[in-house]
Amino acid sequence: MDPNKLLRGKKILVVDDEPDVLESLVELLDMCKIDTASSFEEGKKQLETDSYDIAILDIMGVDGFELLRIANEHKTPALMLTAHGLSEENLKKSAKEGVCYYAPKEKMHEIHLFVADVLEALEKKKSPWDKFFERLAGYYDKRFHGTNWREEEREFWKKKMKNLPMD
Repeated sequence: MDPNKLLRGKKILVVDDEPDVLESLVELLDMCKIDTASSFEEGKKQLETDSYDIAILDIMGVDGFELLRIANEHKTPALMLTAHGLSEENLKKSAKEGVCYYAPKEKMHEIHLFVADVLEALEKKKSPWDKFFERLAGYYDKRFHGTNWREEEREFWKKKMKNLPMD
């Protein structure tokens, strides 16, 4: 898969309260058509009035979980990109509530790969969680001090990897 080719022309909404993050994502995803929002209200309005191939949502500062609910209502796949909200609990909550991918801002330079993983998986009617585990399980193992975060929830993650996110 050529991520840049897959992403070319895709319409993406990015919602984050940090202007530098919005600016970076616009640069990193310059092959896409990007709309940005810096508040919950702006993000909500854009999700309700426009259609997107994917939404990239922060958790903290913009009420990312409520935006995820709205994105799901509008059949817009979503990727959580977070720093302060990075936790085992938020990862599982995001997955339970229908997010397609959960990425750390620390790895933001790879956002084109994460977005391409989601879009390619959905195109093929597969779960993006397979690629998530392939790319980021090692990162989260280190971040969460071992593999307990996924081993204790083995059945949950197995099910996630079999089903499409909004099922």
